[in-house]
Amino acid sequence: MLNFLKYVFATIVGLFVFTILSFFLLIGIGAAIGSSEDQVTLKDNSVLKLDLNHPIVENAAEDDNPLKNLGGPFADNQEDVGLTQIREALARAAKDSHIKGVYLQAHYPMAGYAQLEEIRNALLAFKKSGKFIYTYGESFSEKGYYVSSVADKIYLNPAGGLDFNGISAEVTFFKGTLDKLDIKPVVFRVGEYKSAVEPFLRENMSDANRAQYNSLLTSINDHVMGQVAIARNVSLESLKKVADELSAYQPKGALQAKLVSHVGYFDEFESDLKKKTGLANDEKISFVGLSKFLKAESVLPLNESDNRIAVIVAEGTIEGAKASKGNIGSDDFVADLRKARDDKKVKAIVLRIDSPGGSALASDVMWREIQLAKKEKPVIASMSDYAASGGYYMAMGADTIVAQPTTITGSIGIFSQFFNFEAFLKNKLGITHDRVSTNAHSDFPTVTREMDEFEKNWFQARTDAGYETFTSKAAKGRKMSIEKLKSLAGGRVWTGAQAKANGLVDILGDLNKAVEVAARAAKIKGDDYRVKYYPTPKSFFEELFDNKEEEMENKMLQAQFGEFASYVKQVQMVKKQEGFLALMPFAIEFK
Repeated sequence: MLNFLKYVFATIVGLFVFTILSFFLLIGIGAAIGSSEDQVTLKDNSVLKLDLNHPIVENAAEDDNPLKNLGGPFADNQEDVGLTQIREALARAAKDSHIKGVYLQAHYPMAGYAQLEEIRNALLAFKKSGKFIYTYGESFSEKGYYVSSVADKIYLNPAGGLDFNGISAEVTFFKGTLDKLDIKPVVFRVGEYKSAVEPFLRENMSDANRAQYNSLLTSINDHVMGQVAIARNVSLESLKKVADELSAYQPKGALQAKLVSHVGYFDEFESDLKKKTGLANDEKISFVGLSKFLKAESVLPLNESDNRIAVIVAEGTIEGAKASKGNIGSDDFVADLRKARDDKKVKAIVLRIDSPGGSALASDVMWREIQLAKKEKPVIASMSDYAASGGYYMAMGADTIVAQPTTITGSIGIFSQFFNFEAFLKNKLGITHDRVSTNAHSDFPTVTREMDEFEKNWFQARTDAGYETFTSKAAKGRKMSIEKLKSLAGGRVWTGAQAKANGLVDILGDLNKAVEVAARAAKIKGDDYRVKYYPTPKSFFEELFDNKEEEMENKMLQAQFGEFASYVKQVQMVKKQEGFLALMPFAIEFK
C-alpha cells in the first residue's frame, strides 16, 4: 500500500512538473513566433485588414497574443484593440504607398458610440487620401453599421440582415429578487434623476428617469441617423421610415434603402476587391492586419520634438485607492498625474476619461490632484464613451472639456446605500446575531440590523453634504452660478451635444482635438510636440498572469448560469456599491 501511494504521489508530481514545463515551452515558442514578426516588410498592393470585432479600449499593448497561432485555449483569449492604435494605423495607411485600401470588419464592435465616432472620423480622414474602404458582413449590429456606413462598398450576405431599428436602453431591476430574499436596501440620495439606486427600490423606471433616458437616446439617435444619412446620401426621413418598418433586416430592403451597396456572398465581395486592387481571380489578396501593419516602418515623418503632451487614460469604474483590472484606482491615477506634472518635457496634460463614476472619495482625491496639476501646466479633459458622475467629477476640474456628441456625461449627484441582510440571514439561512456595545452606535454601520432614525439622518446629512461639495466645485470649475449648475445637476445624464449646449462641456471633438487644444494652451507652435500615454499598457504575458483568476471565475459563472451569468455578475456588484458613490445609473444596455 505504501509503495502504491509513493507511485501515485510521484505520478502527480510528474504530471505537475510536465504541465509547468509545457506551459513555459509554449510561451517560449510563442515568443519566438512573435519575435519573428518584429520586422515587417509590407508587400506592394496590400490591403489593411481592420478587424473591430473585439473589445475596444483606449490604448492597447503593442504586442498581440503570440500564442494564438498555436491553437488551443490560448487562442481563445479575446484580444483588446486600442483606439490609439486604430487612429495611428489609418493615418499611416493613408500615406503608405504599399496600402491600396482598407478591408473593414465591423459587424459587432464592442464599444460605445463615442469611441466608434472617433474610429469613424479616422476612416473618413483616410478616405480623403483617395484610397478605398470596402466592408462585408453576414450581418451588422446597429453600432457596426454606424462605423461601416462610411465604406465605399458595403456587402451584405443574402441570408443575413442589418440591425437598423433605432436605439433602446434596457435597465435591469432587482427589487423583486431582494424582496424574495428578504434583503432590504437602505438608500440615501440627492436629486430626482439620480437613478442608480432605482434597480433596488423599484420594478420599473420612475417618470423622471424615463424622461431623461428618452432625451438621452433621442439625442444620440438623431446624431447617428444624421451621420448615416450624410454618408449614404439619403434623407433623414427615409432612414427613420426604414427603422420604423424594420425593412433593413431583409438584405433586399437594406439595398433598396441604399444602406448597403451590394447583396452578395464573400466570394463575390472578394472578387470585387481583387478587381479594385488589379488582381486576377486566381491571385491572393495581400492582407495585413492592424498589429502587423504597426510593426512595419512608418512613412510618417519622425517627430523628434522634446515637447510632450501627456495623455492620462482613466478607463473604467472608479473603485477607490486600488482598483481591479480595467477600472480606476485613485492611487495609480495620482501617481501618473504627478509624473506628468513633474516632467519638464510635458507641457500640457490631457485627461482621457471613459468612466461612469464610482467612489465619491476617490473621485475627490483625483479632483484635488488635478487642481494641483493645473497650477503647473494646462489640463484638458477629453471625454470618451462615458464621463459621468465621478467621471465628470474628474473632468470638471480641467481648464477645458472636450466631448463627442454621443458621450454620456453629467449625472452630477451623490448617493449612498447599504443592504440590511438581517431578515435574509434569519429567515432563509437560520442565522441570527446578538451584540454587546460600549456606545450607542459602536457597530455602525452593520448589515445585520436595521438602522435607527439617528443613523439614517446621519447618512442623509453626509449625502447632502457630498452633493453640496460636488455641485459647488462643479459650479466653480464651469464658471457658472450654483443655481444654474444645480438646475443641470440632480443626477441628470446628458449627451455631449446636450452638455455643450448647456455649458457642462466646452468643445465637441475627439482626443486629437483635445490634444490640439492642450498644445495651444501650452503655447506650442504648430505640431512641435509628441504625445505620451500614461499608464503604459500591460503586455500579453502580464495580462495573461494577471487575469487568470478573473477569467476562471467568469467561465465558471457561464458554465453554471449560461445566458443568466450577466445577471449574476450584476448581483455580485451589489456589495461593491455600498457607501458614498458618485455613479451613474446602475446597468444601462444600449441596443
